[in-house]
Amino acid sequence: MQSTTPPLPPMARAFHQLVAEIPDPRSPRGRRYPFRAFLTAATAAMLANHRSILAIAEWTAALSPPAKLALGLPPGAAPHQTTFARLFRRFDPTLLAQLLTAAQHPRCPQELPARGSQGVAIDGKAQRGRRTLTGPPVHAVSLVTHDTAAVLAQTALTAPTDSEAAAVPPLLAQVPWQGRVLTGDALYCQTAFCQTVIDAGGDYLLSVKANQPSLLRDIQWLFVEPHLLDDLRTARTVNKGHGRIEERVIRVSSDLADYSRWPGLAQVFELTRTWQDAAGCRHQATRYGVTSLPADVADAARILGLKRGHWTIENRVHWIKDEVLGEDASRIRCDHGP
Repeated sequence: MQSTTPPLPPMARAFHQLVAEIPDPRSPRGRRYPFRAFLTAATAAMLANHRSILAIAEWTAALSPPAKLALGLPPGAAPHQTTFARLFRRFDPTLLAQLLTAAQHPRCPQELPARGSQGVAIDGKAQRGRRTLTGPPVHAVSLVTHDTAAVLAQTALTAPTDSEAAAVPPLLAQVPWQGRVLTGDALYCQTAFCQTVIDAGGDYLLSVKANQPSLLRDIQWLFVEPHLLDDLRTARTVNKGHGRIEERVIRVSSDLADYSRWPGLAQVFELTRTWQDAAGCRHQATRYGVTSLPADVADAARILGLKRGHWTIENRVHWIKDEVLGEDASRIRCDHGP
């Protein structure tokens, strides 16, 4: 007798094949629903704007029998909210994140991307809705591409005393760096991180502040009398938005490369932002930075573009997590639940 179970839709079948490599964290006894069906149902519910575990469970229970079969669930039943919650607390999402990244953004081993062709931003984000609860806030550090806003890797801080810097070395090790440029704020401007990226075939472009006083002082003195520099290049942009006009002027020089002991240093820059707010008041701020990209690979305009591209992680990842997915409103805090 032939089976009357309809075949899975192509997208669900592809997702099932992808997560087949992930071990089921449950005990073999009493498994009523397939593990991959949980992940498929949760993913489909989130795409349908059901963002909490309760909403995911209610949406799954309300599906028609054919829709449940399409997700890999039995047609007459659906997991309860507590079942979803228990599974997510025990399920380590690290392997799932790696599989999704590899499936959506594959790179051929023979592929040799041009040096500095893709920026990758690094930044951390705390989930504010959990700050009022007992224990430390849930905090994650992510690596995100500038052009596609793809999360290449992500790791959570596992102890209250952990800092973002402590999570960086294993995170950097997950990404192939050939052709990529690490961008970040002054927290990540550390010799060990820069050396790691260079050793992996990549580059860096990082802000410099008072946490590196000697390096900051050298850069500031370099631009005191720019007319004395042997190499000085500039670029300028003017943008209008958010109720203000903002001008950015960047000055770039490679004169410090032969004197600094900073690993891989090729160029330094001074970025001056000038803007006028809605009340007509004029403001100005100056920031400094370093990069391992040489002048023949990245001119002043390219460095300015990479610096601006770093905001992808805020505008297209952190903002979406908070405003679209409601991450900051979530109260889940136990184990892998967040």
